Amino acid sequence: MGGGINGVGIARDAAGRGLAVTICEQADLGSATSSASTKLIHGGLRYLEHFEFRLVRESLHEREVLLALAPHIVQPQRFYLPHASGLRPAWFIRLGLFLYDHLQRRTTLPGCESIDLVNHAAGAPLRSEFTKGFAYSDCRVDDSRLVALNAVSAAEKGAEILVRTRCTGVNAADGIWRARLAAADGTEQVVEARILVNASGPWVAKFLHDGLDMETSKTVRLVKGSHIVVPKLYDHAGAYIFQHRDGRVFFAIPFETDYTLIGTTDVDYQGDPADAEASDAEITYLCQAMGNYFDRAVTPADVLWSFAGVRPLYGDNERDASSLSRDYKLDLDTRRFGAPVLSVIGGKLTTYRRLAEEVMERLATYTPSAGRDWTEREPLPGGDLGEAGLAGLQSDMKREYAWLDDELTDRLCRAYGSRARVILEGARSETDLGVDFGAGLYEREVAYLMAHEWARSAEDILWRRSKLGLRLDQSQREALADWMASRQFGAHQQETSASLAAGGGLA
Repeated sequence: MGGGINGVGIARDAAGRGLAVTICEQADLGSATSSASTKLIHGGLRYLEHFEFRLVRESLHEREVLLALAPHIVQPQRFYLPHASGLRPAWFIRLGLFLYDHLQRRTTLPGCESIDLVNHAAGAPLRSEFTKGFAYSDCRVDDSRLVALNAVSAAEKGAEILVRTRCTGVNAADGIWRARLAAADGTEQVVEARILVNASGPWVAKFLHDGLDMETSKTVRLVKGSHIVVPKLYDHAGAYIFQHRDGRVFFAIPFETDYTLIGTTDVDYQGDPADAEASDAEITYLCQAMGNYFDRAVTPADVLWSFAGVRPLYGDNERDASSLSRDYKLDLDTRRFGAPVLSVIGGKLTTYRRLAEEVMERLATYTPSAGRDWTEREPLPGGDLGEAGLAGLQSDMKREYAWLDDELTDRLCRAYGSRARVILEGARSETDLGVDFGAGLYEREVAYLMAHEWARSAEDILWRRSKLGLRLDQSQREALADWMASRQFGAHQQETSASLAAGGGLA
């Protein structure tokens, strides 16, 4: 249950071990928390001051793994940390960065260093009072594409992916779970399985309570994190991590070439996580926080896009939300229903792959036929770029498709890796790509996303499979929605018929 990063990661791992797997996702893949992150694959520098050394070490290991498995969507990113007097002392930051560099072996990313902001490009957009700072390395990622590619891989391993499908009831008898699933078009089916995995993110406790009439043994606290996107604030390619006077840290990161992403907040949340959005207070908070560091003021009027996601964190209500661990907890119940149900609480984008491995370890007793660990070695779809990497692919594609705009070629390579060729196969000119919806989004790509990545709406494509919603105007978005709607019915009917014909397997 759940098509966010943890759900698709578990499904991919399990399917690759030879198990029969079905994902039930009530909306679009990654449409909640997993597409509302700060879009980083990182060790979590600030977790060190909470002594979460195991989490940081595991995250740093996974950073290296994902950089190798998905070099098209996971990219190295240099970060700059200006030293602000009166906050964390310089010696404390240096110690943290030393640990960050040495808790786990680095193979590709450069280490940390002290920098003179007066004479460094990172100091140019900052207020003159910031003269010293530090630099270190992490990675950025397209979070929603990470979800989609894991789902593609899971499907290629045999998993059934059901989007816009709600679980209307679930029960267990004779060691078998039976889940009633209702698709958006009204069709229903019953899926049977020996194991139920509750990876429904911020709905994890609600699913247990409403669907199974039980409570999790872990404490789940919902915390909202909001981000804003503004026009590009500086010219260099680095990112910033800033300290705020309330003890939090926040980021300013280059985003989609022409923008800067700023975030995040930590606010306790009640209500339906699907309704989460950045409040005026959070937007003002982020703008004012930037104003403490940047010469150029950032105001709410500059915000082009804002988004928010709700994280299900493990922790009590007494602690400050920003200090709660981003580590994950697995809650396994094997007695109450006579069939195992495992719930996933918390976690971070960076550790999803290792979380999936641990889920399989916890369920090993119930999956004796399952194969061994494998996800650390096999690239995600499109990630088989070889030693030349992304730059080599982009160079080759520009030579092969010289008629294609360079910016579009680069974007397709970053989004699809080696599978960009699948989208362009047989095309000899832009005319062969079909309808141009704007900003380099052509019919060919839209059709590919509908056929291979479960895109069902213009929003799926513009804000999750890509971020082209920042570039298309309202009329262009409506044209895309109309085009998709005109082709949706037949494709969806075919998919539904195939799904019902296949039936539900035992996992």
